[in-house]
Amino acid sequence: MAKKVLKTPDNNSGVQRSTRVKYLVQRFTYDGFVAHHYAYMVRVIQEVEPTCFERAVGNPKWDNAMDEEMATLDANTTWELVALPKDKKVIGCKWVYKIKHNVDGSVSKYKARLVAKGYAQTYGINYEETYSPVAKMTTIRAIIAMLTAKGWSLHQMDVKNVFLHGDLQEEVYMEQPPGYVDQTHPNLVCKLKKTLYGLKQAPKAWSDKIGQYLVTNGFQTSNADFSLYVKKTYHGIVIIVIYVDDLFIKEIVMQTSLI
Repeated sequence: MAKKVLKTPDNNSGVQRSTRVKYLVQRFTYDGFVAHHYAYMVRVIQEVEPTCFERAVGNPKWDNAMDEEMATLDANTTWELVALPKDKKVIGCKWVYKIKHNVDGSVSKYKARLVAKGYAQTYGINYEETYSPVAKMTTIRAIIAMLTAKGWSLHQMDVKNVFLHGDLQEEVYMEQPPGYVDQTHPNLVCKLKKTLYGLKQAPKAWSDKIGQYLVTNGFQTSNADFSLYVKKTYHGIVIIVIYVDDLFIKEIVMQTSLI
């Protein structure tokens, strides 16, 4: 990857840092693509995703996307506005924009997501453990192989806004979202009650939440893979494999005497 060297403007000692040269998709040629791939790429590059709030605000498509995201956060009671305690620090947040496309290249959805600047968090103060177990590939392959051999079906579901469901145990204070500052209380900050994308502990909080729910409803974790949950029922066995926000579900129906 090509690199270029820059000098920091406020440092005369010539401290150097390298930056990656970004090759835009428009620079690639499409001679080797078949017709429908070429049409897809042409439609994809017609619209550019905003890189910051200032470039997105005022565009009805992105305004609606941000309104939808804020409505989801409000419905989830993600935070409450409070005065920042003297001994606490506040972290920032930003908007991230993404255009989702259909298989033919047409726009499926304009997605705006509010992301906390988790890199400003301090270990031991506003986060502890960050590890979140995910299913091992050997587990997924073994289950798929078993279902294929038996001719059984597999159900897959995706949890929408998965990290917003985790319960936050630590005290985390965040600035009010750009463009959605409460005009009556502009100096207040958001005390997070739920996890938010970008927080270091967000994946673990979600894993704890879904794991606790499944165990409460009679599932047991496997000693070989903590993301594999099994429940024996009157009709058979239910198997659930969790891979971040994807759940693979299979119910094996069998005679009661075989359970």
